[in-house]
Formats: sequence, C-alpha cells, structure tokens
Amino acid sequence: MTEQAMTSMDIHEILNYLPHRYPFVLVDRVLSLELNKEIVAVKNVTINEPFFPGHFPYHPVMPGVLIVEAMAQAAAILSFKTMDTKPNDKSVYYFAGMDNVRFKKPVSPGDQLILKVSIDRVLRGIWKYKGEALVDGAVVAEAEMMCILKAIA
Repeated sequence: MTEQAMTSMDIHEILNYLPHRYPFVLVDRVLSLELNKEIVAVKNVTINEPFFPGHFPYHPVMPGVLIVEAMAQAAAILSFKTMDTKPNDKSVYYFAGMDNVRFKKPVSPGDQLILKVSIDRVLRGIWKYKGEALVDGAVVAEAEMMCILKAIA
C-alpha cells in the first residue's frame, strides 16, 4: 500500500466528506481509498430504507438511480480526499453527466452493495469516473459519471 492509500473510513469520517445527511447518505463505510485513483465503499441495504415501502411494496428493490447516486457519493469522497478539502456551505458537488449506465440485477434488502469507483480523468474542474456496484461479487450496475464542484452564492 502506498503513502496515498488508506484502509478505511467509518461513518463518522464519511460524514465529514459528504454534505448529505439522513435519509440520503448512501455510503456506510469506505473499505479502501487511494488518492487520485480509486475508492471501494459499502452501502448496507436494509428493509428500513425509506424508499422500500413504495418501490415496491410486495417486492422491494433498490431504485437504480439510488445505486448510481451511491457510486457518485463514493466518487465525491474520493475527490474531496484527493483535493485534501471538505465540503462546506459555499460549494456543492453536482452530477454533470452519466453515460453507459447499465443495471444488471436487482438489489434487495439484506444485500451489501460494494461500490468501486475510479477516477478516469480530471479536466478544468470536471471529474470523470468509472463505477461499478457489486453484490456477492456480481456486477449489479455500472456507469461512467461526471461531477463538478461549484461555488454557490
């Protein structure tokens, strides 16, 4: 492991690097992070998630858009750690685009979603990532994402 690699982050440290709060924090733990390179994080999917009563009452499935959001939150943690900064009330980290999004299997309560996100490139403040979400070693979703950090008034 290099000097730029770290082994883990718990939820207390994660909350320092994400502006999101309940019920929208979708990263429970960081398993590994290498600055300027990649992050591996976990989202534990429980029946208590606020979206399950409506999606779907008789066959609960995590919405695909929230799986991609979980990957984006992992990407934000990676970016903030790489920039050696934390989010604040004067900036926001926005999605700028998503390409090649694919959903391969449903994610259900009890699943542990492993989020693997790598930095593809950074150009003029736009970060491009490749992400995969896995359950039990099988890819359930993948996406290419672009995000940008913007100052707000």
